[in-house]
Amino acid sequence: MDTPTLYAHWRDVPAGAWRWPHFSPAEIACRGTGELLVHPQALDALEALREALGHAPLILTSAYRSETHNRRVGGARRSKHREGTAFDIATGNHHPTVLRDAALGVGFQAAAWYPKQTFVHIDLGPPRTWGAPFPPRPVVHAEDATRFPPEATRPAPARVTTAVGGGATAVATGAGAVLETFDGDAARVAVVALILLVAAGVAAAWRLGWLTERAR
Repeated sequence: MDTPTLYAHWRDVPAGAWRWPHFSPAEIACRGTGELLVHPQALDALEALREALGHAPLILTSAYRSETHNRRVGGARRSKHREGTAFDIATGNHHPTVLRDAALGVGFQAAAWYPKQTFVHIDLGPPRTWGAPFPPRPVVHAEDATRFPPEATRPAPARVTTAVGGGATAVATGAGAVLETFDGDAARVAVVALILLVAAGVAAAWRLGWLTERAR
């Protein structure tokens, strides 16, 4: 097993010594000082996690922390971030439960929820967990996304907008023609009738579009 190596700054890491292609030394380094502790076992597990999640990017909000920075952000005195074996991963592009289960499956032993801060903490152990779970969130499986893409299940506002816009144009054009043809009360009655007719047509078009979307 490789021995952890401490660098005064992430820029000091020799290019040939970095073997984790999906992460850079800057991502793993301390956010406050640039200091970096390279823990090969933890980084190997991080790469394995990315692969387990279908190679989807992992957004790290915190990795290694220097003693100074850990104290500044209120981290625990014996935080695993200080050992370079802990990572906080944003959940914007990952389901929290899927992320946690995948992490435990590739060698991480501890996982914690931070729903307000929208990240999941993982580290190499010892086994433990803490924090309130995230609010329920549906899990979208890859095969479902392929069969029912989000675009196919959303309303089609463009159709409604087009129908309404077309109706408005028809009303304006028709009203002008009626006023040119008739005078007085007869013209007003004819315009009102035209407006009601076009409104009924727009409503029918919208209803048809809604039913079409529901049938998908």
